[in-house]
Amino acid sequence: MKSKGLVGVIHILKSLGLALCSTLILLFIVSILLTYTPLKESTMPTINTIIMIISITIGSIYVAIKVEEKGWINGGIIGGLYFIILLLLNYLFIKPFQMDIYTLGKFIVALITGIIGGMIGINMK
Repeated sequence: MKSKGLVGVIHILKSLGLALCSTLILLFIVSILLTYTPLKESTMPTINTIIMIISITIGSIYVAIKVEEKGWINGGIIGGLYFIILLLLNYLFIKPFQMDIYTLGKFIVALITGIIGGMIGINMK
């Protein structure tokens, strides 16, 4: 029989995977829009933040529905882990990591989005 903690970790990993997959799908849609419409690349930072918010919300709602308790904590964990994974991918493929007010602001947005998504997921049950 699985312990309650292990089941929670499995749900967190699944919801994190769901959030990352939704990010890939949304980025693919945006790249098509950038190619075939007059959408400017200068809007990409805003679009990336919107995609991050949507993806974290999807993942945190999913984990809150599956775990059925402490949705705000589990959602906050999803937001934090999602942001850390994005930072690691950014460090590996694009540029060296530097902590600035922009990075801190995006982390806070990710955390708050996860918390709110977790609360929404608990109340959807």
